[in-house]
Amino acid sequence: MDPDEFERLVVDELDRLPDEMVDGLENVVFVVEDAPENGEDLFGLYEGFALTERGQYGLGELPDRIVVYRRAHLAACRDEAELRKEIHTTLVHEIAHFYGIDDEQLHDLGWA
Repeated sequence: MDPDEFERLVVDELDRLPDEMVDGLENVVFVVEDAPENGEDLFGLYEGFALTERGQYGLGELPDRIVVYRRAHLAACRDEAELRKEIHTTLVHEIAHFYGIDDEQLHDLGWA
């Protein structure tokens, strides 16, 4: 699947998330990249400061980033339905980090 088509799936899955989950996102951009520069095998990454860690945050700050990695998703999924499910899970997982939910809590909730 080419990068543009994959990005369309990511946008589509983002649009399908509940309003309660995305309405609170402030100063966050979503980015699709092929793979992490460091070679890690990741589906996604949250770069920024979780709401629970913000003090004087906001004025002049660069936006936080949620990155969805295309190659890892394509390698793990056999068809579009599976791909959509994995993208959805990745978006929920990384958005949860924005809200201050760590990997252990995500695992307990079934999102890791």
